[in-house]
Amino acid sequence: MRALIQRVIDASVTVDDCITGQIGPGLLILVCAMQGDEEASAEKLAARIGKLRIFRDDAGKMNRSLLDTGGKALVVSQFTLAADTRSGNRPGFSAAAPPDQGRALYEHFAHSLRDLGITVATGEFGADMQVALTNSGPVTIWMDTADRG
Repeated sequence: MRALIQRVIDASVTVDDCITGQIGPGLLILVCAMQGDEEASAEKLAARIGKLRIFRDDAGKMNRSLLDTGGKALVVSQFTLAADTRSGNRPGFSAAAPPDQGRALYEHFAHSLRDLGITVATGEFGADMQVALTNSGPVTIWMDTADRG
């Protein structure tokens, strides 16, 4: 699975003029299930993100995790993280998991974060979403559970 993680002061996702998920301080996590991913991939990614030390400690160093701070997570499905831009002007998305599998892994990822004790809000899988955020830092990190070359 792939994720783009942004440390935020606040973030929200809106579908059809209705807010479907909203958080205060924490992480906005854009996530994409890839071909070949399994539930173990979602669990591994959730565990890594929950323990990722990108929040400031009392000395101002990035030394605390989402679990340490009690921050929240806003998880948004983002199949375009699978974009292949190596040729032409139009990205290809064939590396993304099929929609049914993508939805199941997206939901399992959010559930795995909740199992760690993290409060999770979500977007709506497959919907046209508007995402708003105030990035803190800015801190933006790319993660992938597999070495895809």
